[in-house]
Amino acid sequence: MTVQSVRGFHDILGKEAKKFRKVSNTARRILKLYNFEEIILPVVEYAELFQRSVGETTDIVQKEMFVFEDRKGRKLALRPEGTAGTVRAFIQHKLYALRPYVKLFYEGPMFRYERPQAGRYRQFHQIGAEVFGVAEPHADAEIIKITYDILNALDIKDVVIEINSLGCKKDREAYREALLNYLRGVREELCSDCINRMERNPLRVLDCKVETCREAVKESPKMIDFLCDECRKHYESLKEYLKALNIPFRENYNLVRGLDYYTRTVFEAVSDSLGLTLIAGGRYDYLVEELGGPPTPALGFALGVERLMLLLPDEKEEEEIYFVIPFGNVHAYALKVADRLRSKGKVVELSYRKGGLKKQLEFANKLGVKYAVIVGEDEASKGEVTIKDMETGEQKSVKFEEL
Repeated sequence: MTVQSVRGFHDILGKEAKKFRKVSNTARRILKLYNFEEIILPVVEYAELFQRSVGETTDIVQKEMFVFEDRKGRKLALRPEGTAGTVRAFIQHKLYALRPYVKLFYEGPMFRYERPQAGRYRQFHQIGAEVFGVAEPHADAEIIKITYDILNALDIKDVVIEINSLGCKKDREAYREALLNYLRGVREELCSDCINRMERNPLRVLDCKVETCREAVKESPKMIDFLCDECRKHYESLKEYLKALNIPFRENYNLVRGLDYYTRTVFEAVSDSLGLTLIAGGRYDYLVEELGGPPTPALGFALGVERLMLLLPDEKEEEEIYFVIPFGNVHAYALKVADRLRSKGKVVELSYRKGGLKKQLEFANKLGVKYAVIVGEDEASKGEVTIKDMETGEQKSVKFEEL
């Protein structure tokens, strides 16, 4: 019996691995342009961190976290998202004492127990960025601009950016009561999960993906109508900044995100054709303080690498690969030839196959190499190699020193 991978934990290889690295490299390059510093977070945290930050009533905490006990009976969790761990690190290492504001980004696997499907796995990968210590709305606009730049750099067009404001704590209290009164009137149309959520955290109902629930809340009160003057001004300024940056967006007044820590600005980059959120984020101005740090406004985003990969075409092979073919007792010389080429920045495959030149060249064609570098005993004795252009068939002898 062969051992298979665990359901929802998948291998990424071949063309998919190239797409994965393209998303990662693109995001990293753009985050560098915005002067973000990398933080490498642990995969395992105390489960309490996510219960306190993400929220006890969220699906992530109630249904999706991988939680286990260590040998001392302490509850640990595989991280389901990256913001909570970054906030924990910000507090633990007193980064707030280093400079007026801090900009960090992370990359790595996250874990949620949900039904695997395209773009949704139990182990998935995110790249996220967080800004601590800035309350002004132009920071919100810049965070959204980063996501827009990443999408453009990947040439992903089938995406729209949705925005909303969840206001401050006082706004949420008034809105909560109004929404709860409305939900009680449509209780019979809600799924069993939303009936349970309703009294504890009615905003979670707005995030439900069940179609009957989505229909039931279409006429519900909107958070936008409960914003205080300061929060409304923040939201209106954000929209002005997005227009100044030529970022197209649409307002979605039911957008609340699936995490309890968000305040004021929330946004998603949504693929309408896939029905998936590709990038999402917003403000969480109270979270640092709630987790034991000083009062610190903060905001950020995370992108799903596998989800963006769904919208990328297969990469075309464009690298010039040099295939070094040794014949006879020339392996020491062949290794030197391969090393010489690599030192000049060339991509080199040293053949481990045995067989005549015809078979070796057939194998080179399968690899899609640009040049075959033939190294026989005659070439080795002269300190030369024979280079064959696999596209034109032209070949010539070159001195080792001229490689």
